[in-house]
Amino acid sequence: MVSIDKISRKLIQLDEYLGFLKEISNKSESGFLNDKILIGSAKYYLQVSIECCLDIANHIIASERLRAPKDYADSFSILGENDNLEASLVTKLRQMAKFRNRLVHLYGDIDDSFVYDFIKNDIADIKAFQKDIVNQFIRSDV
Repeated sequence: MVSIDKISRKLIQLDEYLGFLKEISNKSESGFLNDKILIGSAKYYLQVSIECCLDIANHIIASERLRAPKDYADSFSILGENDNLEASLVTKLRQMAKFRNRLVHLYGDIDDSFVYDFIKNDIADIKAFQKDIVNQFIRSDV
């Protein structure tokens, strides 16, 4: 059975990280690109935000006894296969998981402009995931 408490704790963490990313996204692109500490913070908060989503997905997968994911990106595919996420969001979340892998393993090769663009334009995908999870597992339990 899915633990509402466990998911709720992860969602609280995710809200905090998204708040930091929102603050960072308010900077101009040139201000962002000229501030190495801000870039490092953005990369870290992106990584842990994505990991929160993965933790939630993998908790649901384990609790519902769904098939084991082949990799991080596959975690979102499994939720899509089981009608927990729409196909269009699954595609975006899979790309996000791959980006997380780049942040962790290929951090020196990431274009900082891409990071800025991601926090300006793609955080909405994380929020959509968050909303779907709340609607399916938190509100349905109330």
